[in-house]
Amino acid sequence: MKKSIILAALALGTLTANAQSVVEGTKFADNWSVEMKAGAITPLTHSAFFKSMRPGFGIGLSKQLTPVFGLGFQGMGYVNTTSSKTAFDASDVSVLGKVNLMNLFGSYLGQPRVFEMEAVAGVGWLHYYMNGAGDTNSWSTRLGMNFNFNLGESKAWTLGIKPAIVYDMQGDFNRAKSRFNANNAAFEVTAGLTYHFMTSNGTHHFAKVKAYNQAEIDDLNSSINALRSEVNNKDGALSSASRQIDGLQKELEECRTKVVPVEKVVNTARVPESIVTFRQGRSSVDASQLPNVERVASYMKKHPDTKVIIKGYASPEGSVEVNARIAAARAEAVKTILVNKYKINASRITA
Repeated sequence: MKKSIILAALALGTLTANAQSVVEGTKFADNWSVEMKAGAITPLTHSAFFKSMRPGFGIGLSKQLTPVFGLGFQGMGYVNTTSSKTAFDASDVSVLGKVNLMNLFGSYLGQPRVFEMEAVAGVGWLHYYMNGAGDTNSWSTRLGMNFNFNLGESKAWTLGIKPAIVYDMQGDFNRAKSRFNANNAAFEVTAGLTYHFMTSNGTHHFAKVKAYNQAEIDDLNSSINALRSEVNNKDGALSSASRQIDGLQKELEECRTKVVPVEKVVNTARVPESIVTFRQGRSSVDASQLPNVERVASYMKKHPDTKVIIKGYASPEGSVEVNARIAAARAEAVKTILVNKYKINASRITA
């Protein structure tokens, strides 16, 4: 008795744990499946097991209520192999309850396992087709197992081997008051192929999701709103920085294209004078001063007999030797540009 109580408590705990798991795809239209199966049936007692076996086939429709429990409807027909004029010995239309033992004891993993076992129990209407007038009706119970192999990456198809014992509950009840009597039972084994229709979650089965309480959701929403505020602030800062960059680029472009006023001293009617300025202590020509050099080059190309004298200067700060070296380097820098960039013959230039 104590062992039974412990087992019952374990089973109840398992059911509770499964009930607390949250799955998607639980709408009424979800988790329906259709099945075609065929096999054989033979009397359980008082007959040769294989010699008395006759074929049977059927169709079923099932609805999986949870990853553990399901309901099904099926119709079976058993072919007559004797010389009787009837094509069928009997038919059995049943309502079935199914329990997925793998999910019951091992919990649902988020999708069906490759191999699963189901316990099946049901009750049905059993009809015997007689050779003459007066067909016989009875009611049946079915106890069995389904050994299922779920196929494919999406697990849309299931191949199952389904042994079961089918009892004729009215067999000798009027005489012996016996319902589950092996003498009125048959052993059935079938193989079936089942297709699982797609559910509202886009799969062919339940999808496992994590459950959040309202406090967690509120915390997540607060975090999201804080992040959105930070993003908006960052966007404002980036927009301001972008405007500053645009302004600086505009100023830089104006500096590059700005022409420094040049004082021209004309000694003759043909010879111009152009002034090139340098940064303090530097002897390289800035890009802003190139138009002044180009003006001289253009004039010399237009007047090929012209010769120029380039005079270099330095500010009075520093020693005379350093200033003289800087002044000479500045004159040579302008001459180098005229020769290398504008292809003026060096013999026409005195620096």
